[in-house]
Amino acid sequence: MNPFLKRLGFGPDDRVVIPHADDLGMCHAANQAFRWIADQDVVRTGAVMVPCPWFDEIAAYGRERSTQADLGVHLTLNCEWDVQRWSPISTRDPASGLLDEEGCMWRDNASLYAHMDPKAAAAEMRAQVVRALAEGMDVTHMDTHMGSVLHPALAPAYLALAQEYRLPALILKISVQALARMGVPPESASQLIGALEELERSGALPIFDAMADLHAAPKGDRLGEYEARLGGLRPGLTHLVYHPALPGIEIESIADDWPIRVADFEAFSSPHLRQALERSGVFVLEYRALRDEMRRG
Repeated sequence: MNPFLKRLGFGPDDRVVIPHADDLGMCHAANQAFRWIADQDVVRTGAVMVPCPWFDEIAAYGRERSTQADLGVHLTLNCEWDVQRWSPISTRDPASGLLDEEGCMWRDNASLYAHMDPKAAAAEMRAQVVRALAEGMDVTHMDTHMGSVLHPALAPAYLALAQEYRLPALILKISVQALARMGVPPESASQLIGALEELERSGALPIFDAMADLHAAPKGDRLGEYEARLGGLRPGLTHLVYHPALPGIEIESIADDWPIRVADFEAFSSPHLRQALERSGVFVLEYRALRDEMRRG
């Protein structure tokens, strides 16, 4: 079974999930949606995009609710939107390869990987963690926006950063075949998988058994969709992604997937969320528990 779950007292058949709000700091609508959800005290985990325009607002909330909100750094090397743009915080040098022709982050991973200096990307990742800590956030974990840091040239820096700051990071068990589908050469894939297996054996970092994502158009009962997805999870540790945002002109002007984000907010702010989680039979965990167990070990 998952070694970290065993250390936390769970059994081999237990299904443990961390519901995780992505893209906090992107806009006011995302921040306020998460604040509404977290203040209900059922699920309280999310991650913050440090380079984004509304970072200061969510950082202030993190300070204000430091013992309640379970907030990490959503390491950001991309900016996928057309009307909401952001740039690296560590450099403005075009030689870094982190800036597109507009002086902002690249919209997609393929463009990022084709241009980046991996050392500059690693420095940007570090700068984002340092700034979050400097703002007084009780950072509980790290994960990755659009999966960008899982490139073979960046993953070692991601793992090293997590170990240096003694923070759990979103790291999934993955096969050589899955990495090949992502374009990772076989030799690099084998090296990465070997490193992850060693991390799991050593107990240095938690490894997730699965990630669940319902980023598709809601069919009418969004909370029911999540309950069904949770009910079908296999034993182990699962990272469940959702993207909440308050309805209104702001999120509609930024994101073409705004109906999904609003539906996620409505599901996770529902007064029936607690009962849906109980019916699904899963245990809800926070990254803070993983971080504290790492630091005890």
